[in-house]
Order: sequence, then C-alpha cells, then structure tokens
Amino acid sequence: MSYPPPSRNPSGPRRRSLLATAAGAALLVGCSSGSGESEESTSGSPSVAEKARARAARDSVGLLGRYDAVIAAHPAVAEQLRPLRAEVVRHAEAFGGTAGKASPTTPETAPETASSPSAAAPVDDKDALADLAAAERALADRRSTALLDVPGELARLLASVAAAGAAHAYLLTEAAK
Repeated sequence: MSYPPPSRNPSGPRRRSLLATAAGAALLVGCSSGSGESEESTSGSPSVAEKARARAARDSVGLLGRYDAVIAAHPAVAEQLRPLRAEVVRHAEAFGGTAGKASPTTPETAPETASSPSAAAPVDDKDALADLAAAERALADRRSTALLDVPGELARLLASVAAAGAAHAYLLTEAAK
C-alpha cells in the first residue's frame, strides 16, 4: 500500500491570512468614532495625530530611500522593484511627505536621531530583497500598532498602508527565494 506524498506547505503567511488581518484591522478602525478627537491640538502643540502623520511620512520617505539604494546597487531587480517603490511614493504623499526628500535611511530611525545610518544595500540581490522585505514588515507592524492611538481617518489610512506594506513584504520575500 503506498501513501500519498506529504503535501508541501510553503512557509510564511498565506494571502488569505494577510487579507483577513488587514480587513479585520480596517473593520475595527472603521467602527471607531473619530468625532471625539480632533487632528489639531488646542494648546498649540502638535496633536497625537499630527505627530503620527509626520512620523508615517518620515518612515515612508526613509523606506523610499532604501528602495532607491537597492535599485541603484542592483539593476537586475530594479524593474521588479519599481511598482513597489511607486506605491511607497504614494504612501509618503498620502501622509504629507515628499518623495524628493528620500535618502537611504532606516525607516524606523527618525532623521533627527539618525547617526548616519548605513546607506549600502546588501551585495547579493536576494539579500537586498530580503532586507527590503524585513523593512516593509517592520514598518507595517509599527503602523498597525500606531493606528490604535489616532482618530478615525488617519487610523484607516495607517491600516490601509500597513496592509499594503505587509503585501510588499510578502512579495519581496517570495522574490528573494
């Protein structure tokens, strides 16, 4: 009696789980009321929402710099990265950032605290893609956490961009294989 070969289960998240997580976060955020909180502070200092929006813009611009560094160092994967890079540009603009300020920095490092981060992309194409995937995943995780502390519209934007970042991380991980 022969047994069927064991099924090969690919590692990493499934598309359904990525979409379900993003949809669940969007639904939770969509149910919250944003009427009690305003995006502007009455005391003259930046509100939590303004700070979160500025941070998200800086993070997107920093991630854009990482894409640019990889594209410059690895022309073989440049065509593959251009659509994802274009999305990151749109994310930066959605948060009020400008793509012209991109520099190859680590997205989790704010410019005022950065101590000349390494701009060099990994030498190998696959390592460079894996590095970008890790940066996208970390940023998506931070945005998913941050959306709990901001009012409705910004939270929905953070949820949407976090879901896109998780999808980018998945695509980059698959491309690195």
